Amino acid sequence: MDAILLQILNGLDKGSAYALIALGLTLIFGTLGVVNFAHGALFMIGAFCAVTLQRLLSLSYVTIDETRTDFLGNPLKVKTPYVESWFGPEIGQALIDWSVPLSILFAIPVMVGLGFLIERGLIKHFYKRPHADQILVTFGLAIVLQEIVKFIYGANPIPTPAPEAFSGSFDFGVLIGFEPNAIIYPYWRMIYFVFALIIIGAVFAFLRFTTFGMVVRAGMADRETVGLLGINIDRRFTIMFGVAAAVAGLAGVMYTPINSPNYHMGMDFLVLSFVVVVVGGMGSLPGAVLAGFLLGILESFASMNEVKSIVPGIDQIIIYLVAIVILLTRPRGLMGRKGVMEE
Repeated sequence: MDAILLQILNGLDKGSAYALIALGLTLIFGTLGVVNFAHGALFMIGAFCAVTLQRLLSLSYVTIDETRTDFLGNPLKVKTPYVESWFGPEIGQALIDWSVPLSILFAIPVMVGLGFLIERGLIKHFYKRPHADQILVTFGLAIVLQEIVKFIYGANPIPTPAPEAFSGSFDFGVLIGFEPNAIIYPYWRMIYFVFALIIIGAVFAFLRFTTFGMVVRAGMADRETVGLLGINIDRRFTIMFGVAAAVAGLAGVMYTPINSPNYHMGMDFLVLSFVVVVVGGMGSLPGAVLAGFLLGILESFASMNEVKSIVPGIDQIIIYLVAIVILLTRPRGLMGRKGVMEE
């Protein structure tokens, strides 16, 4: 039982990333009808927002400490971060330590602005083009963004640790009545899961309980009728593209302590996230979230040594096998609207 619960926890944190990326993909497809293959790159850029802020906060100046020497007897050169000299050692070190959570504030305007730029500068010219053209141009954009990040930050993963207070693990098993040390789980992975639930809940609440969101949902169902009512639905859809970019970026920011950012991490998640969208149902926001968590858990169980010893390599293909079965039996996906992908 403890092994089963551990795999569920592992699946939930990976499923959280799938769900957040798939949520943004579905927002874009449901509002604009665009298949955005650059969405994984937005996840990657969000992660590098955290890297950038950490580096900015760690910028230091060098002073000579005459009272201390190195192993050669020379006066010791001491690096002091600027934030420590500005705010004091304690506050300055705390800012550096909490750079990942603080990156949320940094990433939101960056990702929204980038989303607006991509939609207005590129995507709007492909609204009426075939999906194949949309895939080609957005995939090309993803490659360009990936290579830019590679040029600036290099090809190697960049460790971006969680705050010291959340760097360890806790005994999850004791909370539910198991023996001590039965289920040891990292703090940050649980925080990521809770963070994903908050973001998902915020997006759904925004769409359901605000006038702006209600108009967007109406536009997703019947764009022409909403436009005939005198509402500038295109402007609202542009804003939703920015929101979707921000969701992907925040998913990347908080994922950095789990997986050190690298230039190809967006591509690693992109294909799987599209499979999640298709399994959940094209255009279905609840379906994207449900499929993200379910496939994350299935992938976690498939990675167990006991399972791989029976079916070698099953962890690499389990998501695609599930997608094939679901699409053969229910082409519109788990929660897709009737008629979608069924013609």
